[in-house]
Amino acid sequence: MADLSKLPVTVITGFLGSGKTTLVSHLMRNPGGRRLAVVVNEFGDVGVDGEILRGCAIPDCPAENIVELANGCICCTVADDFIPTIEALLALEPRPDHILIETSGLALPKPLLKAFDWPQIRARITVDGVIALADAEAVAAGRFAPDVAAVDAQRAADESLDHETPLSEVFEDQIACADLVLLTKPDLAGAEGVARAREIIAAEAPRPLPVIEVAEGAVDPRLILGIEAAAEDDLDARPSHHDTPHDHDHEDFASITVEIPELADPAQLVHAIEPLARSHNILRVKGYAAVRGKPMRLLVQAVGARVRHQFDRLWQPGEARTGRLVVIAEQGDIREDEIRAALHRAVLDAVN
Repeated sequence: MADLSKLPVTVITGFLGSGKTTLVSHLMRNPGGRRLAVVVNEFGDVGVDGEILRGCAIPDCPAENIVELANGCICCTVADDFIPTIEALLALEPRPDHILIETSGLALPKPLLKAFDWPQIRARITVDGVIALADAEAVAAGRFAPDVAAVDAQRAADESLDHETPLSEVFEDQIACADLVLLTKPDLAGAEGVARAREIIAAEAPRPLPVIEVAEGAVDPRLILGIEAAAEDDLDARPSHHDTPHDHDHEDFASITVEIPELADPAQLVHAIEPLARSHNILRVKGYAAVRGKPMRLLVQAVGARVRHQFDRLWQPGEARTGRLVVIAEQGDIREDEIRAALHRAVLDAVN
């Protein structure tokens, strides 16, 4: 007999580097008895997040249940990418019990929620919940959540002021759309930073929201899956800066892909990314590199000047040992020649 119940979907949103992939990896390993499917939406053309998750595939979430969309923001490619992907997952045998959608760090969640009203799928799926991840240290520092009162006062004094940055709009829209906020990396923020981050989130949220501190994505799946929010029927309670018909694009942000030859020492790449992030206001760097004499690939992920790296898997036979990094920043900060030169200098220094 066909299963006529609506398939629950959890949308996982959050700014660049907030820990979305780590959370999804944890849920894949701890599905609470559910058979999962995962849709990953990347920004840039190196599928790092999708590959990380495929490496975590288990019987309850096999590799064929993990789909990567890298052709732009998922909410901007509904007809071409999102609807066919959901239909393909619904046709799987056995059918998944739950779908996780990891949006890119630049995606606005509300246009995606509106897509669940498309005739092809609206009778078959429901948005179980929207989970927003927020980096506690970044939020506490006010980098993505401006002081609304101060901004309003400045705007009243000078109407020509552009009172919001693209980053703040992304952050505010993600919080406004959420059913639950996960405050990640609390150890980096400290108790005072966590308290400040909670205050900022409470000020931005249009309604009271539960906020949970999470380290390394470790959270009880019962808190994430089974919320039963039916968010597609509750859009008016989730205000957005972009509530006019599809009033957003990603021209505020840009990405480039930089290929780098084999490294002698991972530290050289880290030492190149840190000052580059500060001088060029780089938001995110992610990708991989080859290290001389090492059989495993080096995975590199940076949020601003904070760089993490680890060896993630063996290089495959016949696979070119060439590194590729995606660099993401606001449009005016992507000075491609300077970024490429800085990263290539790091490689040359490592070789010499």
